[in-house]
Amino acid sequence: MIKFRNLLAAAVLLSASATAYAQDTTEDGLDYKPYPHMFVGVQGGAQTTFTNYDNLKLITPTASLSFGSFFTPVVGARLHFNGMWNKGGFENATMDQKYDYKYLTSDLDLMLNLVTLFGKKNYYPLNVYLIGGIGLNYAWDNDDAYAMKAVMPMAYKKDRFSHNGRIGAQLDWNVAKHLSLNLEVDANSLSDRYNSKTNNKDDWQLTVQAGLAFKFGYKKKPVQEEVWETRVDTIWYDDIAYTPRVEDGTITWNVFYKIRESDFNDPDVNDPADAQLSAIGAFLKDHRECKVSLKSYADVQTGNPKINMGYSQQRSEKAVKALTDAGVDPSIITAEYFGDTVQPFAENDKNRVTIITATGLKDVKDQYTVKKYRTKEVRYRVK
Repeated sequence: MIKFRNLLAAAVLLSASATAYAQDTTEDGLDYKPYPHMFVGVQGGAQTTFTNYDNLKLITPTASLSFGSFFTPVVGARLHFNGMWNKGGFENATMDQKYDYKYLTSDLDLMLNLVTLFGKKNYYPLNVYLIGGIGLNYAWDNDDAYAMKAVMPMAYKKDRFSHNGRIGAQLDWNVAKHLSLNLEVDANSLSDRYNSKTNNKDDWQLTVQAGLAFKFGYKKKPVQEEVWETRVDTIWYDDIAYTPRVEDGTITWNVFYKIRESDFNDPDVNDPADAQLSAIGAFLKDHRECKVSLKSYADVQTGNPKINMGYSQQRSEKAVKALTDAGVDPSIITAEYFGDTVQPFAENDKNRVTIITATGLKDVKDQYTVKKYRTKEVRYRVK
């Protein structure tokens, strides 16, 4: 019994370490958490009690009923009932004799799953349990041995109690979610009062049983809770900026004439007047504080100074009228005429001309690119 108690203490220490090792997780592919769960088991097989009488074969059928639970993938416990047919033996004067009696053993067993203890997962279809436990045994219906009490002084009672210590192993195969098949071998150590042998040594009983277990009490596979968090992202981008400034605008048009002509709108000249007027109008729209200056001339090789002064005057007056008829404000127009006293061009024929100059101020914005940023709240899933 000392050795058995040491073994049981070691099993308890092993279970404590296994409890810390086991993780409460479900395995992929299962729609439930395999641990913890409860079970009810039934078994049937054979047992034998070892005797000093080698010629006696004390083998009888046996059956078991158990109720238990696995608390973690490694550690479980059960209440196990085993019985009920057995045989004993004693020595008489002529031959060793067997007798029948009944028994019931109840044990509280600790069960350690060696597969999950040393494996990397918490669930395997095939498992090996190391079993150790203690309990009580009750024997009765011992009439044959009681009748021989004169020969067997120890058989002075028809029923008797004894302690029981157990060590064993079970192979368990999960064939379905709620059902498993198992094969179990146990060695039970009982006191000498278990049967009617007259030695003072403990009895050893070996049981070999096959059975099935119904497993229940599984929890549903937990739904993965979604965890969301919010972060602030900084987004950089290119933006367009403008620098305002005032631009001085100046533009000049030349209106040329034929000899002795002053018609501003002569369609035969190189630069038609309507195109000039359209360009002047566009300039005036784009500028502010505008002024229009007209300077008219005559060529020195034609006519005389007096006649040429008249031509340049007519050309100036008709140009002013054409501008005002086109919508130019007369208050911004200044007109001068110079006859042939001034020759603006080196080529003589080009000096029959009215030079129109428009000036004004234009508000402009210089464009450039600047780096800017904005912030944006983003929700993202953590798990």
